[in-house]
Amino acid sequence: MTPLRSLLLSRSTVDRDGERRTRPDLLAELWAEDATRVLRVRPDGSAPVRARDGGGSTLDLVAPRAVAPAPPEDSPVVYLGREEDGTAHVAVEVPDDQDVADGAGWPVAPGGEQWQGLRTLAPDLDDRDAGLLVEAVGVLNWHRVHPCCPRCGARTSITSAGWTRACRVDGSEHYPRTDPAVIMAVVDPDDRVLLAHNAMWPEGRYSALAGFVEPGEPLEAAVRREVLEEVGVVVGDVVYRGSQPWPFPASLMLGFTASATTSEIRVDDVEIAAARWFSRAELAAAVTSGEVLLPPPTSIALRLVESWYREEAGEELPGRPGW
Repeated sequence: MTPLRSLLLSRSTVDRDGERRTRPDLLAELWAEDATRVLRVRPDGSAPVRARDGGGSTLDLVAPRAVAPAPPEDSPVVYLGREEDGTAHVAVEVPDDQDVADGAGWPVAPGGEQWQGLRTLAPDLDDRDAGLLVEAVGVLNWHRVHPCCPRCGARTSITSAGWTRACRVDGSEHYPRTDPAVIMAVVDPDDRVLLAHNAMWPEGRYSALAGFVEPGEPLEAAVRREVLEEVGVVVGDVVYRGSQPWPFPASLMLGFTASATTSEIRVDDVEIAAARWFSRAELAAAVTSGEVLLPPPTSIALRLVESWYREEAGEELPGRPGW
């Protein structure tokens, strides 16, 4: 099987430059350089963008002095890395309601930018901007929900240019976490794909099954367990297809194609409200009629389904997938 294509949240062109993170004065040095670009991110994960010449959107990256005279001490600041031309990128979390000059320490002048979230933006961003925003949203999410030491409960300080937190009491260091999750296109011996409807989704929305990997569990075992738990289908062979970060808030989606050895469906009625086997003709008809809404372009689930469809049909699914 070929690797999945167009994984929108897996794109990047910026070197994360991890070796420089341990320099204690790195952020101050970068903040003093006019050439440094700062990506502002609100707590909800949205960032300012502008229309890009030729279509699409581009992140509204600004010079450090447009944000504050020095790296803010009361908001997370993270070094994202460097481009090939040496341009350094830094992310900073800004308050929800302070995106213009207001005398409160965030003197960013208004100018036509629009604040949008990653789920909406990803298809319109180029590779550099997509990578920067995924990285920034992921690590800033971690800072927001991990302000204290998990060992003793004391407050922690941000170190390593935003990539670690150090406990002020016991000296322990803590790092951004990523939660692995498996997501799978389950295919039966008749070459039908199994798609499910989550109880919390809009009516008609169907997607691939997915679930978190448990401690001490191999990925293949997680695929088989999740499918059996959610829809009662037994899976045999499992083939890895690709991965994509999903910083909502901290997942890494690991995509698979899984071969079913049984076809009877028994939904768990907790997470899964309905599940169906689709032939290619049935899925194309359901998508065309609007009966089925597929996952958004940002999701690896859509790429798994599209890949299965193309293997036999040799063409793309009709229509534009719904959100």
